[in-house]
Amino acid sequence: MKLVTEENITDLAVERWATAHDPRTREVLTALVRHLHDFAREVRLTEAEWMAAMQWLTATGQISDEKREEFILASDVLGLSMLVVQMNNRLDPAATPATVLGPFHIDGSPELDFGGDMSDGLPGTPLYISGSVTAIDGIPVGGAVLDVWQSDADGVYEAQLPDIDEARLRARYTTRADGSYCLRTIAPKGYSIPMDGPVGDLVGRTGISHFRPAHVHFLLAVDGYAPLITHLFQEGAEFLDSDVVFGTKQELVVEFAEREPGPTPDGGKCDVPWLEARYDFRLQPA
Repeated sequence: MKLVTEENITDLAVERWATAHDPRTREVLTALVRHLHDFAREVRLTEAEWMAAMQWLTATGQISDEKREEFILASDVLGLSMLVVQMNNRLDPAATPATVLGPFHIDGSPELDFGGDMSDGLPGTPLYISGSVTAIDGIPVGGAVLDVWQSDADGVYEAQLPDIDEARLRARYTTRADGSYCLRTIAPKGYSIPMDGPVGDLVGRTGISHFRPAHVHFLLAVDGYAPLITHLFQEGAEFLDSDVVFGTKQELVVEFAEREPGPTPDGGKCDVPWLEARYDFRLQPA
């Protein structure tokens, strides 16, 4: 019988988790045990600190639900989400870069036609985003679905509003045969991540900025191409260089050009001043 000591506990735990039937599960869990034990030794973790961590994890789970993903938020602010994105999306330099999904994506957004207004009368400056979806060699990708979502003019997402059950500032658009797309929304606003939960409490104990720059989310899943999760950020927006989830990339920063009332990219017209952003998505073959 092997008696447990401070010196052999890591080897004993690794030996046990090495019995995992799946090779990848075995690799991940044994590495997790080693790194977790090394972390505890490096910082000389106290029992009080260990208990505080357990209580923090418990609270993070308790505040999470189908609309609020507090663990994803924790991963985002620790930089883990972007690290995983970077490691798993080593795309061709010509392809549109990927960034984090974030905690507010919801499946089942309504489908809108070319130029359809996903803001549906919500207050804010009208914003038209248009462009094309092509392969990295420039071949148009018709029938590509762009799943789009964003915060409102106050920096709040649908999922953060307990009394909102219908779709709000999210929609799915399909490119035309020539790869072109166009959507209408309202100008997004930079916003604070939720600070009323365990993640916010942790961030509040630091000098970290808890804000994200103004952006619109896009998810493109097209047969034959690598899936793309990305954002478009407003050029000149606050917090571009201090994004709390490390999601900003220069290639994704675009001008929101001011336009006078008149013709719009969808062939219609707008009776009030509006903003225009143009972006061409480039997809890498799967």
